[in-house]
Amino acid sequence: MTKDYKAITRDISAYMGELRKLAPEAMQGFSALAKGAGAEGALDRKTKELIALAIGVTQRCDGCIGFHAKALRELGASRQEVAEVMVMCVYMGGGPALMYAADAMRAYDQFAGA
Repeated sequence: MTKDYKAITRDISAYMGELRKLAPEAMQGFSALAKGAGAEGALDRKTKELIALAIGVTQRCDGCIGFHAKALRELGASRQEVAEVMVMCVYMGGGPALMYAADAMRAYDQFAGA
């Protein structure tokens, strides 16, 4: 089964919108955390997104993989940069990380239009 990361992120976004309606304060807090954590600082945004993608892979989170692969594409990360981070995931996480690392490359390619 091939995963469609554009559809995955679109579907999750729709239900995140529902959560924003039903629990606005909690979702505003999460959004503020995401904005603060991803802001430029000692690390640039691309580096932070590469870290987030790696965590998504090791946590086996399809939504995280989709959203962070999309962000990396928008930030100009190269396919090679993503691949090098993915092999670090495999090194640290073994076989299960390899399965999701391959999916992360698929997500990057889908958002790149490859």
